[in-house]
Formats: sequence, structure tokens, C-alpha cells
Amino acid sequence: MLSWFQALLPKEDNFFRLFDAHAATLIKGAEAMRRMLDGGEETEHWRQAVIAHEHEADDVAREVLFAVRRSFITPFDRSDIRGLTNSLDDAIDQMQKTAKTIGLYEQRAFQPKMRELGDIAVLCAAKTVEAVGLLPAMRKNHERLNTLTEQIAHLESDSDALYDEGMKALYHAHRGGDAMGFIIGAEIYDHLEKVVDRFEDVANRINGVLVEHL
Repeated sequence: MLSWFQALLPKEDNFFRLFDAHAATLIKGAEAMRRMLDGGEETEHWRQAVIAHEHEADDVAREVLFAVRRSFITPFDRSDIRGLTNSLDDAIDQMQKTAKTIGLYEQRAFQPKMRELGDIAVLCAAKTVEAVGLLPAMRKNHERLNTLTEQIAHLESDSDALYDEGMKALYHAHRGGDAMGFIIGAEIYDHLEKVVDRFEDVANRINGVLVEHL
């Protein structure tokens, strides 16, 4: 009877499978966001793709949080699982906010620095996918995990510099009197920079798990 009951419970490795699935939505979302920033006729297609990947991420997050509630055994502390899940979700939520802003203002052309911020988001997403995939053997992989989270932090610093450069270019492009163009561009820059910030939050959460469990 007990073995039958235990078979119904989520296995510990199911959490890592769900973390992988959640991280996968981030790389898909970041790549779609970057394609969106190429502008032109395909902008709306890629904008809708970002939103669709955010919905996928929500489904995974709900599954993780449900599994936390009904599991006796978890791979690490429940609060850390919730925190990691929420930080992963926040990253793609911010991508969705970027896509919604672009749709609201019907933007089809983007500045070069916006595309560079998109490139950084894709790099952060790839490193996040790798880091999450290493969590099942975190003791063995702690050095690589530390390297990846440090790299994400450096990319976030790079994004701050790009944001400043982009805002300066935006100002020069619109100082002739196009106030609305400046306001819209500034809002897009703000959302893009926050996407990278959210990836740093994921990296910090992973570091917290390492500190707690190594």
C-alpha cells in the first residue's frame, strides 16, 4: 500500500525536468524577442511568439508550484524552488511586457542598441539554460555554475552601458522635437534593460541555492 502511494507522488527528478522546461521557454522567448527587434513586416509574428512562450512558461510554473505543494521530498528547500521558479517566470514576463509595449505603440523599426540588448538577452538565456541543466548535480558542477552566474552578471553590466548609449542616441535622434518618439523609445529601452536584470535575478537565485546546499 505504501509503495503504491509513493508511486503517485512527484519524483525528485521531476522538478529538474520542470526547471529545464521552464528555462527552455526563456531561450525561445529571448530568441523571438530578438527577431522581433529586427523590425519590418515580421515584427508582429515574432511579437506574438514572445507572448505564446510566456504562456508556456506560466503553464510550467503552475506545474512546479503544484508539485511543491503535494511533494514530501524535494531536491532542495521549497522556498528556493518557489524563488527559482518565480525568477524564471519574471524573466519571460518582462519579455512579454516588452512585446506588449511594442504592440501598443505599433513599432516596426528599432535602434541598433535595442538589437544589441536583445543579443545580450539571448546570451543570458543560453547561459541560464545551461546553468539550470547543471542543478541536478550541483556539487559536481558548482565551479561551472559559479562561472555561468558570473558571466550573466557581467552581461547585465554590459546591458547597463548599452542602455546609457542607446538613450543618448535616442535623445540625439529626437531632440529636434519628436517628444513622443523619444518617450516610446525610452520605454522600449527600459523594458529591454529590465529583461537582462531579470536574468541576473535568476543567476542570483541559483547562487543562493548553491550557498544553501553545498
